[in-house]
Amino acid sequence: MSVQRVLVTGFEPFGGETINPSWDVAQALHGQVRGGATITAVQLPCAFATSLPALRAALRRHRPQLVLSLGLAGSRSAISLERVAVNLCDARIPDNAGAQPAGTPVVAGGPAACFTRLPVKALLQRLQAAGLPAELSLSAGSFVCNQVMYGLLHALRRQPGVAAGFIHLPPLPAQAAAHPGSRPLALADQVRALELLVDALVPGLDELHIPGGRTD
Repeated sequence: MSVQRVLVTGFEPFGGETINPSWDVAQALHGQVRGGATITAVQLPCAFATSLPALRAALRRHRPQLVLSLGLAGSRSAISLERVAVNLCDARIPDNAGAQPAGTPVVAGGPAACFTRLPVKALLQRLQAAGLPAELSLSAGSFVCNQVMYGLLHALRRQPGVAAGFIHLPPLPAQAAAHPGSRPLALADQVRALELLVDALVPGLDELHIPGGRTD
């Protein structure tokens, strides 16, 4: 499918923080035209009850052919390309509305897991070749990020031609004190990483069929 419209979602700050790199990066991409495709950024609430309605509304309004949902992973030190979302909401902390579900499904009766539609091994290779810290991840967690990834892929189940997936971003340098176990990554580098991914995905990118998670 020809990509003319790209939707990038990011989250509002959560957990007592005042910034969220996922939204800062999405805002930086908003309005860009890359490879003939226009990028639209939409902010999602970090709340279980309202994140998926907001996501579905954005999908209906913008009708994208490519969706990249972004979120913050404060404990990570690399751009994490998520491979799978599970049908589970199990919150370590309350969301921004004070909800803290424990073991509830994202979609009642839905499949146990949904897999990314992005060629993540090929994208990982692109990021690493550009000197950016990047990794593949087999866990999007069980907070609102995982809910959005699962909800996104479930919402697109009858639209197989739409490429979609979730990317976790590390903290920004301004967040270093709150996340001492991670290595922050400058906003400019995070934006460059997403621009690189869009540039690779808009014309079409084949996955690398390399076993064992290797990309070399």
